Amino acid sequence: MKILSRLSVGALVLLLAACASGPQPGSTPRINPEAQAVDAYRIGVDDVIRVAVWQNPDLNVTVPVRPDGRISVPLVGDVEAGGRTPEEVSIEIKTALEKFVRNPQVTVIIDQLRSHEYLSRVRVTGAVRTPISVPYRQGMTILDAVLAAGGTNEFAAAGRTELYRKDGETTRAFPVRLDRILEKGDLESNYKVQPGDVITVPERAF
Repeated sequence: MKILSRLSVGALVLLLAACASGPQPGSTPRINPEAQAVDAYRIGVDDVIRVAVWQNPDLNVTVPVRPDGRISVPLVGDVEAGGRTPEEVSIEIKTALEKFVRNPQVTVIIDQLRSHEYLSRVRVTGAVRTPISVPYRQGMTILDAVLAAGGTNEFAAAGRTELYRKDGETTRAFPVRLDRILEKGDLESNYKVQPGDVITVPERAF
């Protein structure tokens, strides 16, 4: 019994220590920008859409979104695509095809991004060799974007670099230790970028 009592007391002490080490009132938790949810892509005019109907190749089609925001699909006719997500478009096509095909399985894929070419870019500004705006590529990181800008210049305060990202109607800033990334290979803050991100490298104060 004495042994069990000692074990119980020990467990209680560990529990209290764990609670004490948790977030304190008023503290600001560190937020990883990669953990943010990405809004679903909404189709725009001039995007090229591929519609595939499983086991019905005659119904498959790849078409651009017309200026009126619509696409034409076999058997279905015109479907509103502009301003909607691929999933929303696939649901409408599936519902319309149910009159002609038993349990249709419809997939809508963005074959070519054209309407969002401007928005789907990553910009690097400030104390870099060549401030640039580069097309977003899946898997692109902060280091990739900075290297594309020629790296930092001799006036850069790389340790105060920030990543700016739109979050609804507001813009959030995330600190980036670019100095550690470039000098030590410390990739902790080498976040994956998202379309529309802006990376700013400030100059040192003299």
